[in-house]
Amino acid sequence: MKSISLVLGSGGARGLAHIGVIRWLEENGYRIVSISGSSMGALVGGIYAAGKLDEYERWVRAIDKLDIMTLLDLSWNKSGLVKGDKIIETLIDLVGEQHIEELPIRFTAVATDLQQEKEVWINSGRLFDAIRASISMPMFFTPYRYNGRPLIDGGVLNPVPIAPTFGDESDLTIAVNLGGRPKPQDGEKPKRSDSKSDRDFREKIGNYIEKLRSSLLPGNGVDPGFYDIANQSLDAMQSTIARQKLAAYPPDFTIEIHRNACGTLDFDRADEMITLGYRRAGEVLG
Repeated sequence: MKSISLVLGSGGARGLAHIGVIRWLEENGYRIVSISGSSMGALVGGIYAAGKLDEYERWVRAIDKLDIMTLLDLSWNKSGLVKGDKIIETLIDLVGEQHIEELPIRFTAVATDLQQEKEVWINSGRLFDAIRASISMPMFFTPYRYNGRPLIDGGVLNPVPIAPTFGDESDLTIAVNLGGRPKPQDGEKPKRSDSKSDRDFREKIGNYIEKLRSSLLPGNGVDPGFYDIANQSLDAMQSTIARQKLAAYPPDFTIEIHRNACGTLDFDRADEMITLGYRRAGEVLG
């Protein structure tokens, strides 16, 4: 059985593909001895290292759009739309309180200290403090204060954090990059349901987001499309950084997920993304 260091990249809901990758590795004779993750990679990797991926997978496969909305605790702080407390509390209820030093698998969550312009590797302390710091996606989550300094999403500086695995004595390093080149628009992109109920739901969500933006940004004339453009820009930036990191420190294998495989907040597409991760792992490693 080959031992591996697993590097799980950032990318919002695309990170659900990490679950499929892990499942394929488990079924095909690989033993994960260390995990390094940014953002969603830190979340999935940390939960797996805690031995609770089964519980998380069952939960995330069951949630729908309305469940997602109930987890968004609004922040009245212009540094982010969502505080993130509800999400973390829900995960703690699901997984239990954990400390990184006590996990059976070595684990590092990567966050970004924006003031110092450097990565922060978190490999001790409360697991969900590390995860909350690492998932602090700019403009969406508020920054997380950790050891006295505000931290944001690890993917801002290192979307595929290979460096924390350099000291591992594993047989292989396998990286999962969620910022792969976009799939051509004429490919097998799933068609969006357009039933009346879906249209009504999207309209309600749109109105909700509009009210939220208005309350957070009163009278500033920000175009609602600003957030979509900013998110796409962040995706493009992280994809470029990921390619540079992978070229500078190539792992033994890289599993790539198209960065347009799903939207950043499409967590209701768990079945699809987990299946995609499983399939891509088989294509690269099989």
